[in-house]
Amino acid sequence: MFLVILTILSCMIQTGLRHPSLKSEAFPTTPGDHKLTIVSNGRTRHYLLHLPPSFNSEQATPLVIVLHGGGGNGENAAKMSRMSKKADEEGFVAVYPYGTGRFKQRLLTWNAGNCCGWALDNKTDDVDFIRSLLDTLVTHYPIDPKRVYATGISNGGMMLYVLACALSDKIAAIAPVAGAMNHPECKPAHPVSVIIFHGTEDEHVLYGGGAPLKRADPNPRIDNPVSFAVSFWIRQNKCSTRPIREEHGNVIRETYSGGDGRSAVVLYTIRAGKHAWPGGERGSIFGDEPTEELSATDAMWEFFKTHPKR
Repeated sequence: MFLVILTILSCMIQTGLRHPSLKSEAFPTTPGDHKLTIVSNGRTRHYLLHLPPSFNSEQATPLVIVLHGGGGNGENAAKMSRMSKKADEEGFVAVYPYGTGRFKQRLLTWNAGNCCGWALDNKTDDVDFIRSLLDTLVTHYPIDPKRVYATGISNGGMMLYVLACALSDKIAAIAPVAGAMNHPECKPAHPVSVIIFHGTEDEHVLYGGGAPLKRADPNPRIDNPVSFAVSFWIRQNKCSTRPIREEHGNVIRETYSGGDGRSAVVLYTIRAGKHAWPGGERGSIFGDEPTEELSATDAMWEFFKTHPKR
């Protein structure tokens, strides 16, 4: 029943997101969306690359990686986050990698340690995929290696923590949305700035941790609370344990500045917020409604701009 529902949902999403102008050149340089592939561990992996109108092959540009949630794909992540619009406004490159699954380009998941689905069951090496993707993009595009950032939601948010642990030499900052840090062993060699977005009434990834109240993944799991990730990265980045707290309506922002003045940890708590991308679009017709009190995409980009790799 689980797969039947997801199959119907994915088909509906895919139908609404097909883009007739998608290109397929090896390394295109024209602005817009380009559906591309890369081989990682013998498997062909897909990604959607968005180049802004201001793209210049001679000018160094930031890169933002956006990871979809469980059951989604790259196009779903682009739609939900509205990151391509932000890329066009600010002049950075956005890339939307695809996870893996039984249906190749839909109903996809990431292997984030204890979640989720096909990727977890088949022990997919998603760290190697993202590492290879970054190396490829930095080689063929004028990506500034000090300004590589990553965000994602749900299962994609969980995967971000795994990437920050394993690829701290490549990623300057991450922005998990509704994702838990469940990675059992995390020993990043470099600081990674972190900005977190999480709703207090999320029933898929609980703010206070524990087993999900609503489960889409048949694999059982216990999530760590949001406070676990905040505490870990405060220690890792040598941040102050006393945050600057700001409150606007249902949105609470807590900022923990880095002891070296370079890295930071920021937590956005959305009171009554559910499992959705704040200020974005619902992930599906069955998905939770996002709050309009905050644009996570706007907030994370402002954070990214001031936290490059040192």
